[in-house]
Amino acid sequence: MFNPDLSSMVKVLERCEGKGVVLEVIQYERLEGHYVPGNIKHTNKLRQVRAYLNGGELVAEAGALQFMKGAVNMKVDSSLGSIARGILGGALTGESSVKPRYTGRGEIYLEPNYSHFLVIEMNHDEIVADKGIFYCCEGSVEVGVFAQKNISSAVAGGEGLFQTKLKGSGIVVLQSNVPVEEILIYELNNETLQVDGNYAIVRRGNIDFTVEKSTKSIIGSARSGEGLLHTYRGTGEVWLVPALKFVK
Repeated sequence: MFNPDLSSMVKVLERCEGKGVVLEVIQYERLEGHYVPGNIKHTNKLRQVRAYLNGGELVAEAGALQFMKGAVNMKVDSSLGSIARGILGGALTGESSVKPRYTGRGEIYLEPNYSHFLVIEMNHDEIVADKGIFYCCEGSVEVGVFAQKNISSAVAGGEGLFQTKLKGSGIVVLQSNVPVEEILIYELNNETLQVDGNYAIVRRGNIDFTVEKSTKSIIGSARSGEGLLHTYRGTGEVWLVPALKFVK
């Protein structure tokens, strides 16, 4: 008989309560008989996001659901306008074109994997996230597309022309190659941060992004060995990972 009590093998890494939604990041401490395709050995432990709905709403990436229990309803906006916006947004940000919404009362388990999950509590603010790292959020958070203001900076910086924009209040979960403890979170107060490389995965608040020469002249930039620098100006946060983002 199947025993749904996983308390002996599961550790709750993080728990956040929203409006009618509780989101948890759990980690499997031991998995006997665990099948890994190709017999690949992982040094990381398997992690998973689970949600408890009590009248609230959860938005997740399409295909992220593993199973759900209780009086939970899943709906997708099937209007032509929504589908068109979803397909366009998905193509631009590298995420699913249509994101299902879960409402009601019950439990939801999203697909486990070996990534780390970053839980962010938003309070009437805005986040610009790296392409493809959005995982799920409360229904009160608006998920959209951010267009870079400067095309040359987008191309030179490797960020691309479009990223994911999250706006409003509520809980957001992002995927990451590294745990939050290894992320450098710099708080800017009307200041400037310049980075030699594509290391930022999140910028939060009123932060402008450009790519600029490290010195005033092209010759000076070449001699310095640094060339172009990712430049962040304003008030808010910039989250930097310890390795270039192409390792994802």
